[in-house]
Amino acid sequence: MSGGKPSSKRKGVEEYEDASVNTEVEVDVEHDAIFHDHVPIVSYYNDRITPLLDAVDRLRQLQVVKEGIQLPTIVVVGDQSSGKSSVLESLACINLPRGDGICTRVPLIMRLKHHPSLVPEIFLQFNDKTVPTDEAHVADAINLATDEIAGNGKGICNTELTLVVKKNGVPDLTLVDLPGITRVPVHGQPANIYEQIANIIMKYISPAESVILNVLSASVDFSTCESIMMSQKVDKNGERTLAVVTKVDKSPEGLPEKVTRNDVNIGLGYVCVRNRIGNESYEDARKEEAALFATHQLLSKIDKSTVGIQVLAQNLVRIQANIIAKCLPDIVRKIDEKLKYRISELKGMPRKLLSVAEVMAAFTGIIGSSQESLRKILVRGEIDEYADEKDMHCTARLVEKLNQFSTELHNCSDHTKKFMMNEIEVLEETKGMELPNMFPHAAFLAILQQKVKEISELPIEFVEKVWAYIDGVVISVLDRHSENYHQLQLFIRRVAHKLVAEMKDRSIDWVTEIVQMEKETDYTCNPEYMKEWNKLIAQQHTVIEDIMQRRRFYLVNIEGFGDVEVGHLMVYKHILPKALDLKMRVIAYWKVVLMRLVDNMALHLQLSIRNLVNKEMEKEIFNELVGTAGDVIERMLEESPSVANKRERLNTSIKLLRESKEVLANIRDKIECGDL
Repeated sequence: MSGGKPSSKRKGVEEYEDASVNTEVEVDVEHDAIFHDHVPIVSYYNDRITPLLDAVDRLRQLQVVKEGIQLPTIVVVGDQSSGKSSVLESLACINLPRGDGICTRVPLIMRLKHHPSLVPEIFLQFNDKTVPTDEAHVADAINLATDEIAGNGKGICNTELTLVVKKNGVPDLTLVDLPGITRVPVHGQPANIYEQIANIIMKYISPAESVILNVLSASVDFSTCESIMMSQKVDKNGERTLAVVTKVDKSPEGLPEKVTRNDVNIGLGYVCVRNRIGNESYEDARKEEAALFATHQLLSKIDKSTVGIQVLAQNLVRIQANIIAKCLPDIVRKIDEKLKYRISELKGMPRKLLSVAEVMAAFTGIIGSSQESLRKILVRGEIDEYADEKDMHCTARLVEKLNQFSTELHNCSDHTKKFMMNEIEVLEETKGMELPNMFPHAAFLAILQQKVKEISELPIEFVEKVWAYIDGVVISVLDRHSENYHQLQLFIRRVAHKLVAEMKDRSIDWVTEIVQMEKETDYTCNPEYMKEWNKLIAQQHTVIEDIMQRRRFYLVNIEGFGDVEVGHLMVYKHILPKALDLKMRVIAYWKVVLMRLVDNMALHLQLSIRNLVNKEMEKEIFNELVGTAGDVIERMLEESPSVANKRERLNTSIKLLRESKEVLANIRDKIECGDL
């Protein structure tokens, strides 16, 4: 577009790649249509483009962008005072707001539409309302609407304002005008005004469906323009960037070379225009513009296919038609995909419960499915439902906790006293008037009670840890199966917490009794006791002889203990055999006690978990439900706010997507019938 003579006819051809449509949309632009002498700049093929543009505008009004579907858009950007407003005024043939600083404070969607009537129809759309206006008051109406949207002052806002101009002779175009870029905030503007404007601009120009119309003043170095640098960030090769150069009459020097060299990658080319001056009419302005480019010593050297508002309008219309034709199949596909997904989401939501029978059916289903999940993970050790959540591999985690409990039990001993001194002291304090070789049972019980006391807190702590873990697992499973019924979820969670707490208390009572039994009595039929004692007592004679003979060497090696310091035992020769026998008996029996505690704990927990899952949970929840006198059932008939909001959002989205699909279906029908 920046060099060469224009051909007598240009074609923009795009195919609709859709399963049901394979039709080419052909846009013909006659050379004479571009350079005719008539005042109106409307193209003769508006009738062919208008339905496509109407469809896209209808999608924009439906706010299909909220569904993540980008629409083909021509976005107008430019540095402040670049002449952006003048260009838009010339295209729309209406006066826009003027003044110092930022005039455009919100994204202004300008919908220009050729209107056969000589009486223009102009109105604004914002905040879900339509405000009519006229040519004489349109600038004031825009200012008032902007103040309502962005507030009084000079701040900006990202909420869109739509200006619809239906006027005889204007091109069928939709443009998005964005705030002019400024780096220095003026009085009343926030300090980060540049960042705010840059964020808005990047939001609109980033999508691949956007065409960027860069407005550049002829007097500036194009490569340093903020708008050029922004567009290059998202369109490095300039494939979707068109530049319009303003104020050419003020800075004509070197302009022909600047637009020909294209140092800044303007892939869609340049169009040079003359701004309207003072109170010139739009008709007079175009005549002056034509004369300028025809007679000016420098500007007349610019190719005539790249100068004038009429050329800009024709180029924009052609680019717009091509981008719409290019994007339309993808938009159709995305809308279909989104619609199917939203419908699937809605079907996946719980059906709103309308009766007590439906509540009870949902309730029973949740309890049944939760029980089966708990059986799998707590009883049978299956992990398929929670393959990636190791904390929910319950049997493995419970075994780990049990092994840790066993290790803590075995490591819990008082090693502060010297070897065998505890046994000697207990024997001294429990001796009676009896035969010299009698073994006092009271001494054995005294030592046993000391050892049981040392570990008495560990079983209770273990029970509390295990039931805290089970409580988390149960609640997690119940929450997952009742996530769609908020009121029921709260009820079930409360009952489950209560039930697990009760079962924990029962376990604590049970383990407290077990510990008390071990403390008060001693008995086992486990043959390991005698086997271990015989192995240990077999060392008695040798150990005592070693102790007696090693007056100068205080370490003796004892199997099961290693090297033991024995110097302190020299004064207790008379009681050493009994003390050593007592120690060996306690060691042999203590191994049985610890094994019994671990085994009984494992059996108790397995039985308790089975009872919880298979009996207690269902019984407790239904008993609690009956006891509420129907309050829970009544609350369940009221859908939770989160579910109700989600259902409303999905229904709104489905309605929007269906309307969008219908809009596009009408266009496809016209294409198939050859009307477009």
